[in-house]
Amino acid sequence: MLNSRLKLQLSWFQWMLGVLFIVALILRFWKLEQFNVLVFDEVYYAKFANDYWLGKPFFPSHPPLSHYLIALGMGLGSLFPAGPDSLNELTGSLRSTWSYRWLNALVGSTIPLLVGALGYLLTQRRRFTILLVLLASLDGLFLVESRYALNNIYLIFFGLLGQIACLTYLRQQQRWQLILAGIFLGCAGSVKWNGFAFLLGIYCLWALAWGLALWQRWRGKPEPGIPVLWHRFQQVSPLQVLLYLVLIPLLTYSLLWIPHLLMNPEYRSLAGFWRIQVETWQYHQRIGNTPDVHPYCSPWYSWLILWRPVAYYYQTGKYGVVYDVHSMANPILLWFSTGALAVLGANLLSTYRSRRLHNRWLRGMGLFLAVNYLVNLLPWLKISRCTFFYHYMPAYLFSWFALALILDNLLASRQSFGRIVALTTLGLIFVGFLYWLPIFLGLPLTPQAFSWRMLFRSWI
Repeated sequence: MLNSRLKLQLSWFQWMLGVLFIVALILRFWKLEQFNVLVFDEVYYAKFANDYWLGKPFFPSHPPLSHYLIALGMGLGSLFPAGPDSLNELTGSLRSTWSYRWLNALVGSTIPLLVGALGYLLTQRRRFTILLVLLASLDGLFLVESRYALNNIYLIFFGLLGQIACLTYLRQQQRWQLILAGIFLGCAGSVKWNGFAFLLGIYCLWALAWGLALWQRWRGKPEPGIPVLWHRFQQVSPLQVLLYLVLIPLLTYSLLWIPHLLMNPEYRSLAGFWRIQVETWQYHQRIGNTPDVHPYCSPWYSWLILWRPVAYYYQTGKYGVVYDVHSMANPILLWFSTGALAVLGANLLSTYRSRRLHNRWLRGMGLFLAVNYLVNLLPWLKISRCTFFYHYMPAYLFSWFALALILDNLLASRQSFGRIVALTTLGLIFVGFLYWLPIFLGLPLTPQAFSWRMLFRSWI
């Protein structure tokens, strides 16, 4: 009877994950070929991808991995028939919009599952995992970024894979898992340099764990209530970190530049490789941070309240119908997630010295998400160039962990009030997703319906 019950629970868990994955696929692939133009930064990334097929030298504004992947998708997508309404030559060759967008949509569909996998490795809790996957599925920012030939979704994809591989190694101690972690985390930095923040999060957690171990040795007695996660990080030696989490990411990053360097003769040397890194850095240093640079520039602190999302596409059709695509989060989800971070942070500070097992687990989980959230957000404090709301994506996904943790505890509460609060919160997030879905997918709206969704002038 017990074995049958466990199998039934596992089947329910897998069924829920499967349904949410199918929903993610449908939302990302539905009418993917619409808007037969280059949307927002597709004017760079789709063109760069096509330049690889043409063998045309160009200067990238970021490391080249996302360009390779879009080019791969473009080549495979071109093998399938496309209607004349979806064809254009805006990339430099006759291509269908579907050809340079489908791989982004497929990769983006996996993000909710990857977020859930990371949560499950941290907690071994199925309900918490389902909540995480559900929250990730109800966000608009990740949905929009998955539907166009942009690079942010690849940064998230490889960053999550790298951390998943690292946490899997901590549990199973298989060397190949740590090697994969180094490769994936190197790939994240090969999409954009800020992708290395996922690797920085692992460094910080490892350093904290080893710092705690040295403190225990100096005191001569163990610190009570140490999270299990710290004990596992303490088992990773400095030599392993150097080999697998320093050298392998650097080697991965360097090797991934080779195809681009071969296509650009002026950089075909070690000195040329270094020069293109310097020129890329200088390019971003030259970008200003005023409305003249871009009307949708926004500082890092505004991301926490969704003050200035980015309008990717706007068109007025027949009879005044509005077609709009906004790169913005589900506002209800973001505001609740930001609040959850504050609540969880206050709770961790107030119970830090508690020796209860529950708080011991909570401290390990809380510190993991706090470190990863901060290393993905704080570096933007010193960035002088124009930044955009989508730069918040890596930090933002870790705020979901805080919200899912609170909701999980409320649903487990013996008091009906806690369960009502949790279900009401989930209901509001779901309603918010449906309400703003037209501007995530670019569905037709009347001017009045569009204005109703722009709650603040700063959103327009």
